[in-house]
Amino acid sequence: MNSRDPGTLAVERVKFFGQHRGEVNSSAFSPNGQKLLTAAEDSCVYGWDTQSGRLLWRHRGAVPRSLTTAAHPGPVRFCHSSPHGCLFASTSCDCTIRLWDVAEAKRLQVLQGHQRSVETISFSPDAKQLASGGWDKRVMLWEVQSGQVLRHFVGHDSVPSSDFTPSSDCSATGSWDSTIRMWDVRAGTPVIFHQELEGHSGNVSCLCYSASGLLLASGSWDKTIHTWKPSTGSLLVQLKGHITWVKSRAFSPDGLQLASTGYSYMLKVWDCNTGKCIETLKGVLDVAHACVFTPNGKLLVSGAAA
Repeated sequence: MNSRDPGTLAVERVKFFGQHRGEVNSSAFSPNGQKLLTAAEDSCVYGWDTQSGRLLWRHRGAVPRSLTTAAHPGPVRFCHSSPHGCLFASTSCDCTIRLWDVAEAKRLQVLQGHQRSVETISFSPDAKQLASGGWDKRVMLWEVQSGQVLRHFVGHDSVPSSDFTPSSDCSATGSWDSTIRMWDVRAGTPVIFHQELEGHSGNVSCLCYSASGLLLASGSWDKTIHTWKPSTGSLLVQLKGHITWVKSRAFSPDGLQLASTGYSYMLKVWDCNTGKCIETLKGVLDVAHACVFTPNGKLLVSGAAA
């Protein structure tokens, strides 16, 4: 999808990244938009050149091949680029988080502490901390430089989604208990959530802040997306239109549009001011598992099964 002006969309297939051997669970751009990371069920993390569509490297859990180094021994559930673009992190069903050097495409650290599959990770905007969550019902806060666990947060059910506020003071997590919790991650604060957002009638499967931090969007198994005002915890609008549970969401960099995928063959784009669906994109090869805007907001990428 090519977005030239607010509210004006030109829809076309721009690039096709087709060497995955399993479902694409997650995708993330580097801050400069020159690289695209994808994480898949085939136990691989892929690095692509966004201009040419060329595969730069593939990290996989089995025997290394050309352009390939060892990654996770299990399916890769999520990937995320650091704000400065020097690192990226990946999570897996193998219960670990792995930190990678982008320039040299090599593994730096393996973070261990979760007891079940790690489903989500998010870097703080200052790139000093990393928040993770998974099926073990724990939220863990890590120091990026040392790889040490700083804090544990408990009280949720399984945690498949997380994101930091732009100020790095708070991390929001979505859970299978149908709630969103906001955790104060500043040192010296109590290890409890300071705000809970309720309103979904199903598992909260994905969430993200807008770049300004003024909005928080959450998607759920109840087939809706909720847009919240984090400062007050108030629900601003409920977006309806997906026919299946909402799997992924992404704000455009200017915060004017929100993209979402359901567990279906379609991707929707919403106007954040009106709450109206302004585009429904169909025709992907299989279920659309992930979506992400490029840093300049001009392109939207979706990932599906191979």
